[in-house]
Amino acid sequence: MNTRSQDRTTTTTPRTKEASKDNARPSAVRRFFKILGPGLITGASDDDPSGIATYAQAGATFNYSMLWTVPLSLPMMMAVQEICDRTASATGESLGALARRKFGRGMRAVIGVLLVALMVANCLNLAADLMAIGQGMQLLHAGPAALWSAAAGVAIVIIMLAGSFSIVTNIFKWLCVSLLAYVAVLFVTHVKWGQVLAGSIGAQFHLSPQYLGLVVAVLGTTISPYLFFWQSANRIEEMRAEGDDDETHSLKERPRQEAKVKLRHTRLDVFTGMFFSVLVMFAIMTATAATLGTNGTSINSAADAAKALEPIAGPAASALFAIGFIGAGMLAVPVLAAAGSAGLAALFNKKWGLDRGPRSAPVFYVLIGVGTIAGTLLSVFATNPIGLLVLSALVNGIAATPFLIVIMLIARDRKIMGEYRNGKLAASLGWGVTAIMLVAGAIGIWQVFAGG
Repeated sequence: MNTRSQDRTTTTTPRTKEASKDNARPSAVRRFFKILGPGLITGASDDDPSGIATYAQAGATFNYSMLWTVPLSLPMMMAVQEICDRTASATGESLGALARRKFGRGMRAVIGVLLVALMVANCLNLAADLMAIGQGMQLLHAGPAALWSAAAGVAIVIIMLAGSFSIVTNIFKWLCVSLLAYVAVLFVTHVKWGQVLAGSIGAQFHLSPQYLGLVVAVLGTTISPYLFFWQSANRIEEMRAEGDDDETHSLKERPRQEAKVKLRHTRLDVFTGMFFSVLVMFAIMTATAATLGTNGTSINSAADAAKALEPIAGPAASALFAIGFIGAGMLAVPVLAAAGSAGLAALFNKKWGLDRGPRSAPVFYVLIGVGTIAGTLLSVFATNPIGLLVLSALVNGIAATPFLIVIMLIARDRKIMGEYRNGKLAASLGWGVTAIMLVAGAIGIWQVFAGG
């Protein structure tokens, strides 16, 4: 017995050492996917069912002519979300906490009012997304839409209340995969790539109120205020999870070389997430332009787009479209609920975070619970999801520019950011996005009040 055990030991030891070396040197692909986190989740959650409906409407109504918004949106999203992410990484504090540090009582009150308005808008958007989940399940012949909307809302509340941060994050990452269904739709449709190129460079631009209104809607759904707060909060929670002491170790507290590597990794995460988001945006616009756009199909929701695809592109395209917005809704709903809640709790110096239980962060979880429950009830009893999204878009249009100004003022502050404050490129891009969203928001608000 002893001889056999010794033989086993001598023969398995080299393999064990070799395996440990392999484990110590993970492949480049594994290292890349390990880096992905808050940036990927933020980018994917931007493609929620309301965003999907907007992109589908652009393709169905104006064919390929609005594809130029895709290359325009990418640098805008990258710039804004990188700045939001860097404020968190550099300071170890979320946007709400940084706003409390930066501004006096009067300005904090204004930001608080804007955050409450944002949470109301998020609740309306959340309800519309839950309705879309229910409609998607109904399209897949899984049962009544209202039942699935309610079930999804209850399941999301339970996961957020009971799940640890690592569990919630892993669920979010897997839900991102569902959005690849829209890339798959491109392979079951007949795309005119010459027109795709023309649309992408703006050669088919229209100058009409309806066209400009839809451009505003596209920009509004890609540069959404709730994403600013989610990106910051999710990065903070990731930083807390890295250690055992529930403390965030900011870039300023790390050794210089370690901080450089960490900043490079967070930027790669953000840029990858935004590229993924815009890839999905491109796929939806192109697929619907190639199918619904040729027939002049009118759609008002993601479910309408999925239904309309079946007789044109076949049941596979319809099912893929439905699967995509079901997964997108399950990802976006908790983000919508948590983003404003984290911002408001931090602004008033209350504990927050999905990595903390309800007893440790009661205000944060009460805000999440109220928003999610209210949205779930709306999704069950409301009959007009488009009306909810119009109200949500109006509030987001008003709030986007003030929040961008707040972010830019924080990111340029040397006392807060130190050497990680905005450089010339980040400042130019950030203020450029702010100016674009100011104009877009003004046009959108005018069109709503003018009945456009």
